[in-house]
Amino acid sequence: MAGKNKRKLGDLSVDEFLLSGFDSEEDDDSQDEDSTQQQNKKKESKKPAPQKKSVKKKGKATEHKDQLSDLKSRDPEFYNYLEKNDQTLLNFDDSDSDEDDDEEEKMYHKLPSKLEEANSDDDDDDEDKVSDKKKVKGKSKEATRVTEAMIENWRTGLRKEPTSRLLREITQAFKAAVATTQGNTDAECRYTISDSSVFNALILFCIKEMHAVLHKMLNLKAPEKDQKKIILPSSSPRWQKHQVDIKMYIAGVVQLLSSLTQSTVTAAVLRHANQMVPYYLCLPKQCRVLLKSLIKQWSTGEETVRVLAFLGLNKICRHKPDFYLNTVLKQMYIAYVKNCKFTSPNALPMINFMQRTLTEMYSLDTQVSYQHCFIYIRQLAIHLRSAMNMKKKETYQSVYNWQYVHCLYLWCRVLSTIYPSEVLEPLIYPLCQVIIGCIKLVPISRYYPLRLHCARALILLSANTKTFVPVLPFLVEILQQEDFNKKPGRMSVKPINFAVILKLSKTNLQEKAYKDGLVEQLYDLILEYLHTQACSIGFPELALPTIIQLKAFLKTCKVANYCKQMRQLLEKIQENCNHITGRRQKAAFAVSDTTAVVAWEKQVAEEGTPLTKYYSQWKKLREKEIQLEISGKERMEDLNLPEIKRKKAEEKKVDKKEFKGLFESDSDDDDGDDNLLKTKDEQGDSDDEGLEDLSDLSDEDDEIDDSDDEQKKPSPSKSKAPKKMLSTDLKQVADGDDDMVEDLELSDED
Repeated sequence: MAGKNKRKLGDLSVDEFLLSGFDSEEDDDSQDEDSTQQQNKKKESKKPAPQKKSVKKKGKATEHKDQLSDLKSRDPEFYNYLEKNDQTLLNFDDSDSDEDDDEEEKMYHKLPSKLEEANSDDDDDDEDKVSDKKKVKGKSKEATRVTEAMIENWRTGLRKEPTSRLLREITQAFKAAVATTQGNTDAECRYTISDSSVFNALILFCIKEMHAVLHKMLNLKAPEKDQKKIILPSSSPRWQKHQVDIKMYIAGVVQLLSSLTQSTVTAAVLRHANQMVPYYLCLPKQCRVLLKSLIKQWSTGEETVRVLAFLGLNKICRHKPDFYLNTVLKQMYIAYVKNCKFTSPNALPMINFMQRTLTEMYSLDTQVSYQHCFIYIRQLAIHLRSAMNMKKKETYQSVYNWQYVHCLYLWCRVLSTIYPSEVLEPLIYPLCQVIIGCIKLVPISRYYPLRLHCARALILLSANTKTFVPVLPFLVEILQQEDFNKKPGRMSVKPINFAVILKLSKTNLQEKAYKDGLVEQLYDLILEYLHTQACSIGFPELALPTIIQLKAFLKTCKVANYCKQMRQLLEKIQENCNHITGRRQKAAFAVSDTTAVVAWEKQVAEEGTPLTKYYSQWKKLREKEIQLEISGKERMEDLNLPEIKRKKAEEKKVDKKEFKGLFESDSDDDDGDDNLLKTKDEQGDSDDEGLEDLSDLSDEDDEIDDSDDEQKKPSPSKSKAPKKMLSTDLKQVADGDDDMVEDLELSDED
């Protein structure tokens, strides 16, 4: 029947189908439904009734509804609040929750036949394939190699008429060049560079041409000669159009600067970066990155690189001090402290350069500089206070190191350079107290070099700020404490360079070079300090304690070289005192008249004093000596050339033949007699042999006592000639100086 009905359905029209077609299908469907119902009844009779679970599930929902209905009676206000604000909480559908619970139970209790993650993996693979295809397409676009011909075309195009499209191509090529220096091969760039010659040509092209091209494209006015303000590119109406390309280019310049190692190339890029400073000022993020790179080059680069980096830093902070000066000063000070941890003759010029340039940066804004000076001087004072209180080796080392000393000298230079300044002037006194406390912390001979460094810093501060600082007591004290008559324990090959040491070892204290250098340093510093006060109306009173100490030193010291230097210094001080007292006696004003005193001192300074004239001549000679020491002496030491020239054996035999008839000796050892008769030139420098230089003593004590002559007489078998020769040879020995005579006897016995 079903088959017939199906055949009839094809022949029926639409109206006939609507009238009679449903009946046949309903009959078939009813038969099928009856058979399926019978089968389901048999299965249900075998299985337990599932209605219990559903009842339980519905019971939870109904319980919740009952609770909400009870809430209406218990707390009607809260129920009204829920009706107004959240009706979904009250009118929920319990059937949805039951179905969700059933699905959750099925998910938890029955494992699916197929895992759904398999389809997601396929989707991920498809996405990866799509992304790979995109990358391949991107690489195919970026795969254009830059050639020298392309660079020439860009150059000619820019000279004719620069366009935004041409600028974008150049910036993309420059970005690719920078990416090669940093190893970023995966960087998304339109161009690739594989040849070093092309790379060099592109970098040179950008450094030479880009600044003028951008200036022309933005139609900026050329700055006038006397104009100090920078014309910012952001003022141009075309800035927004080219901002993205310019931003990409200047970011590439900073990246290139950080990856370079050769100083000449770095200097060229820094010059270009200094030209592009106006563009960096318009983009704060790129400007901060540039400042960070410039500070690194300023503190670690070579000489030309340091200078160019400082010029860039100064230019940025001078035109936008409110944005960058505070952070730049802080980072520069930290870089300065890091790089002055160790001091050597090679590193000292770089440290001095950092001090001078950092002082220039602090002079840009005294208000900002005061905050930094106050904080860091206070920090130095805290370290000193903890060292004074704790009195341990560790705390002493926190003060007695190069970083601490260089920081003290830096702030002395800052305050003396910016003077006069009402803002920074109150910091002079606490800084002087910190330096004096540093000198007094461990006042022993091993730390005399550190004391000399501190005294030099105080002299610098006192001279430039016109502030009286008592420096002389710390210098004259060394003359009292140190025993300069004591013989040195050992000889040193080269002199001690006090400019690059803070502490002396025990072996250094026993060397003759230590005392020679110490006397030289004291001479320099005393003369330098008194030169700063040479025109003062109170110079005689100021120099009186020093004159007394120098006279006492000359009475006790027996070394000719030391006495010669200090006597010369004493004479110059006394001559200046006489000059000032003579001028004071002619003055017609009282001491209380400060304006007259200042005018008098100014007039004396213009005319000059004996000490100032001597100091100017001495300074020139001293600088030449230092240059010779740095250049000549070190080279001679590197060659390891012998200092003493010995005669050949043939020359010695000739000398023996000449003097053989003059002296008759009982022994066959002629060398002993020859040693007695050697002149000063033949014996060599007495400093090299470990004895004091006896030939430089003053002419006041020329003769030897008769008792000493008797000790020096030769044996009766010898002629009178040795006595005469010995008396002329020892003519310069001091009268009554037993120690010197004993030293001479020892040398004769040797």
